[in-house]
Amino acid sequence: MKKLIEDIPYLLVLASLLSILKSSNATDTISTTQILRDGDTLVSSGGFFELGFFSPGDSKNRYVGIWYKNIPGKTVVWVANKEIPVTSISGILKIIEPGILVLLNDTNNIIWSSKMTRVAQTPIVQLLDSGNLVLREVNDNDQENFLWQSFDYLGNTFLPNMNCGWNYATGIESYLSSWKSGEDPAPGNFTLHLDPTGYPQIFIKRGNTTTCRIGNWNGVRFSGATDVRGKRSLYGLIIMNKNKTYYREDVLDRLVISRITLSQNGVMQRWRWVVVGTREWVNFQILPVDICDTYKFCGAYSSCNVTKSPACACLSSFVPKDPKGWIVENWSNGCIRRTPLNCKSDVFLKYSGIKLPDSRYSWFNESMMLKECEVACLKNCSCMAYTQLDISTERGGCLFWYGDLIDMRDLPVDGQDIYTRMAPSELCKNISKLAVDSKGKRRKILISSLTSLIGVVLLGLSSMLYFWKREKNDPNGKTEGSSSKDIELPLFDLSTISKATNNFSINNKLGQGGYGLVYKGTLEDGQDIAVKRLSETSMQGLDEFKNEVMCIAKLQHRNLVKLLRCYIQGEEKMLVYEYMPNKSLDFILFDKTKSRLLDWPKRFHIINGVARGLMYLHQDSRMRIIHRDLKASNILLDTNMNPRISDFGLARSFGGNEIEAKTGRVVGTQGYMSPEYVIDGLFSLKSDVFSFGVLVLEIVSGTKNW
Repeated sequence: MKKLIEDIPYLLVLASLLSILKSSNATDTISTTQILRDGDTLVSSGGFFELGFFSPGDSKNRYVGIWYKNIPGKTVVWVANKEIPVTSISGILKIIEPGILVLLNDTNNIIWSSKMTRVAQTPIVQLLDSGNLVLREVNDNDQENFLWQSFDYLGNTFLPNMNCGWNYATGIESYLSSWKSGEDPAPGNFTLHLDPTGYPQIFIKRGNTTTCRIGNWNGVRFSGATDVRGKRSLYGLIIMNKNKTYYREDVLDRLVISRITLSQNGVMQRWRWVVVGTREWVNFQILPVDICDTYKFCGAYSSCNVTKSPACACLSSFVPKDPKGWIVENWSNGCIRRTPLNCKSDVFLKYSGIKLPDSRYSWFNESMMLKECEVACLKNCSCMAYTQLDISTERGGCLFWYGDLIDMRDLPVDGQDIYTRMAPSELCKNISKLAVDSKGKRRKILISSLTSLIGVVLLGLSSMLYFWKREKNDPNGKTEGSSSKDIELPLFDLSTISKATNNFSINNKLGQGGYGLVYKGTLEDGQDIAVKRLSETSMQGLDEFKNEVMCIAKLQHRNLVKLLRCYIQGEEKMLVYEYMPNKSLDFILFDKTKSRLLDWPKRFHIINGVARGLMYLHQDSRMRIIHRDLKASNILLDTNMNPRISDFGLARSFGGNEIEAKTGRVVGTQGYMSPEYVIDGLFSLKSDVFSFGVLVLEIVSGTKNW
């Protein structure tokens, strides 16, 4: 007993030395004179990651791996010898000449090694705070000169600062591969790749078969995935040059711990570690989500929506290629065009809220404006569709498709716009899904006007406010024209319109403008119509004609003119409206004799009606519309002097979060355009309010503004 007491100081010193020796192993490097045995670890300098030997799940096999240092449960992010395990605890990791990292088993046989790129003079292995295990020269920290790095050989986990894609200089493709099981990290059935063909996009594959396409990069996210930028400073980007094409993510806040994994059943999952509170991994993104993420589930020219029945639906202007198969829910053959293209006079139809199609047969330009995209696509008869390449910037470039559009789905929140080529006659047959979302949020319109106009403009604004409040308190919460179904316009042939207008007789002429002539017509059933016929020299071109059809056909309100039919064939373009017997407001208002018909109650009634129509366009319709040409001649009057806003050729639709836009082409009517629009090309809801104020002045005074 006395002897034991005397030996205690020596035992304490020995324990201290052992502690020092053990702590000395907690380094981030291995040199050529050092080895790493089973039980030893490397720890990155900041204490983020740890490398050592481990056994996954219930397995007794030993693997060299990297895991998070301070997260319980040993979340492994990389494995060296994933195909050949060490079957005992006698494994050794060391550097051998001429600069190769090797793993030896209990018989000193090499069961795994790093790739050799060049002979090293004084190599070391270092575990970085990014989780990257690198082999480098001792005095060279340049990552471009690394002899080898684990980030080039991904497993089932993708970390910030990793690259997924191709290094053309080395010929290395970095991609994710699933584990065989929770106990076996050997490559499983599924892989996740960045395909650089056409424009880069992410695919999940089972062997050589694509199971899911996550989509192409749009400057913010992959087109088939949700936006994750709000998840604590996650930032992704695509790098493309002659040496590399890859995707990478950065986390601007180093306290954020994020990873992407590919599961054994081929599911990509994005995880975030909750530091405060529950301290657990939270999954906040998963793909595929449902059957609509199955690659080519609906075939060509069809979009998938799991909330609808059937789930697959042809794009407007397309019909099922196999109608019988479509009935029994076999949608794989997709859809074909209802009307063949003729190249020269084709038009483009906008679809919104869409996962963009497979871009392997595509071409891109990074500097074009969206309007230039349309011109370029129209010139090439093989170009089937286009979109903005990068949605994070105004000059976002163009992405063009040169084959069938496949693998699309509806994404109302994070989907994009795509402009699809179609025959001009389809413009009148079917107005496509205009998914510009009007969320029904009521906002007061802020007025910027001259002080001298305030008193009169308030008259009109008060009526707008009255109807705004009344509609806000409507217990049914319904808004006119809120149906989500596509609208189909019945067609008139030219002979019917010609007969109705007495062969466009001069006696049937109602008026004219820069667009052409307007005729009165009477159909065989006795219905009166107004036919707007665009002349060949019309200032309203095909774009304005298409814009008017797509806007007004989707809108239904008692103070908007109703579009009944349209006709387009070659250069001949006509719109057929309901007939307004009292013509336009300017026809009565600015005539000394006829203006006597407009007593004060009628004038106030007209102001109220225009205000209601404008409020509908700005706030209550599914599309937020800026008219841009509100004036007396575009206010039509029916039999009871009810006003109808007309002529939507210059109208512009806005998305839910847009508040203003800028154009280099200022269009409109002198005297009705707001100063910021005339000077800088800026237009917004307030542009229409300015025009409305001028119109109110004209109605009250009975005189033109210029």
